[in-house]
Amino acid sequence: MALTEFTSIDQIEIVGGWNIQVRQATVITKDGVQVARSFHRWVLNPDSDIGGQEQKVQDIANAAWTPEVKAAYEAFKAQALKGVA
Repeated sequence: MALTEFTSIDQIEIVGGWNIQVRQATVITKDGVQVARSFHRWVLNPDSDIGGQEQKVQDIANAAWTPEVKAAYEAFKAQALKGVA
């Protein structure tokens, strides 16, 4: 009776034009049969430090976050801050 646990990034989505939503699945199996699965999600923005992310997440971020997307994100942040002040 062996329990095994593993995690993997199983979903990466671009949401709202520049946010990257990452889902990590944790799967527990008993003798090769899945007995539990849970998820952990997080969101990265164009100004996020992606150095600690898995390579496939970094690759998608580098492809999606073009200079134009980064500029649009910065303009969005500036506009949002004007509404707060």
